[in-house]
Formats: sequence, structure tokens, C-alpha cells
Amino acid sequence: MLVAMGPYGQSQPSCFNCMKMGFVMGCSVGMAAGALFGTFSCLRMGMWGRELMGSIRKTMMQSDSTFGTFMAIGMGI
Repeated sequence: MLVAMGPYGQSQPSCFNCMKMGFVMGCSVGMAAGALFGTFSCLRMGMWGRELMGSIRKTMMQSDSTFGTFMAIGMGI
């Protein structure tokens, strides 16, 4: 399949490349949001030490994958 060339010879990114970029952007935003909200909610519940770190890690991974998936789908559309 031919790729359209821009005015200065650059090619446009493919749909897959756009989806990869959306997934990475979503993962980074989701990781930051998970760290922020996970820390706040865990401290409110009174967690400390290993329990706190494990729960924050789990919250970060859940929001990371969820937001990354939705951003990849949005960039594909």
C-alpha cells in the first residue's frame, strides 16, 4: 500500500504507529493517575509499608492498562 507523502517528503505515520503512540501516551497518563489516586485512597484506608506499596502498584497497573487500551482505540478511530 502506498503512503501519502507530505510537502517536504515526510511520510505520514501508519494507523498501527498511531495506535502504538496512543497506547504509550495512555499508559503514562494512567500510571500517573493510578499513582496519585492509589496513594490517596490507600493512605485513607490506613495502609503502611509493604501493603501500601503493593496496593499502589496494583492500582497503577490497572489504570495503566485500562487507559492505554482506550487511548489506543481512540487513536485508531
